[in-house]
Amino acid sequence: MNKKFFVVFAVLAIASMLLSACGAPATPAAPVAPEVQTQVVVQTQVVEKIVQVTPTADMSKPTDMPAGSVTVNGAGATFPAAVYADWAYAYQYVDPSVVINYQGIGSGGGKKAIVDGTVDFAGSDSLLADADYTNGKDLQMYPTLGGAVVLIYNIKLAKPLPTPAAGATAVTLPALVLDRQTLVDIFNSKITKWNDPAIVKLNSAWADYLPATDIVTVHRSDGSGTTEIFTKALASFSADWKAGGAQSVEWPKGNNVGGKGNAGVAASVINTPGAIGYVELNYALSNSLAYASLINQAGKTIVPNNASVQAAMAGAQFSDKMTATIVDSKDPAAYPIAGFTYLILHTTNMKDCVKAQKILEFWKWAETDPSAQSRVVKLGFSPLPAADSKLMLDGLSKVACNGAPVLK
Repeated sequence: MNKKFFVVFAVLAIASMLLSACGAPATPAAPVAPEVQTQVVVQTQVVEKIVQVTPTADMSKPTDMPAGSVTVNGAGATFPAAVYADWAYAYQYVDPSVVINYQGIGSGGGKKAIVDGTVDFAGSDSLLADADYTNGKDLQMYPTLGGAVVLIYNIKLAKPLPTPAAGATAVTLPALVLDRQTLVDIFNSKITKWNDPAIVKLNSAWADYLPATDIVTVHRSDGSGTTEIFTKALASFSADWKAGGAQSVEWPKGNNVGGKGNAGVAASVINTPGAIGYVELNYALSNSLAYASLINQAGKTIVPNNASVQAAMAGAQFSDKMTATIVDSKDPAAYPIAGFTYLILHTTNMKDCVKAQKILEFWKWAETDPSAQSRVVKLGFSPLPAADSKLMLDGLSKVACNGAPVLK
């Protein structure tokens, strides 16, 4: 079983942070699963509970300012919240003079907050609209890391798994496999039973165990960058998906329910036999939730992990706004529902130049420090490829305060 991830925010001792993408700001106790026969998946990763920081000469050097002198507030996507909280905790050993607070309120909330000027930086997996750039005046998005959106499910088996002989290994089923069209048909409510021939064909090991249970699709009820990544993928998978790709869509009519945040989606799936929903990979790992493998555009069955997200990011074509869509990559090794998450900053309108410097120094450290980058993988995400990292850092070097570059 994976352990839940809990981390203390820098200095302020906020009790815990939700490990979900674009949802509520606190991690509740994991809901108790219903007493149903479900498969056991051999796909596990231990997510460490406490950030391990090894002080170095640089990290322990004195600063010119008293500890906690500058408070930097950020808000937005909860997709990367686990990583941002981890970085914020570790950074107090790098520069004790700055406190980094990040609240996971959702991509939509983060974009609104940075446009309104109520936070110092925002996080979003969802792209800014043209109106946001206009109203925000000098906003820029910067990629910070990549991640996968995975399909979690709760299938009550049609019959019990065989009892192993004494001393033998327990009988298990492999992770469920879905292809692109089948996934679209499920969320379009065209495929409505778990023993549908399309699902059985993809899962021969499950053939005798897939039930005639109704499929219940679970989606995010709140505006979410995770939803934007997921629905953009569905739109790319098949022309049959008519709802579009955005942080909020009108879901097709059928047997579906909404849940707020990853916690709400996960709770609905756990407590509803026959349910399937989408969450970020980190959330599934840290809460020991079974998730599906997907057959990508090249016809390869892909497990969502760092390597398959790296393959998706490798082909990224960034726009002049420093954004890129990487769902449904043609790379044979790529997981097909992957996306970047972004930092959003004001580039010329920050008036407090000391705070501006602290913000940019933090993000430069997060992107270049080897230990900070190694934590990204341990938490179920993927660091930026070298070219994308350079793009992000070059962008930060152009941020100005009172007409002068912030990073010297």
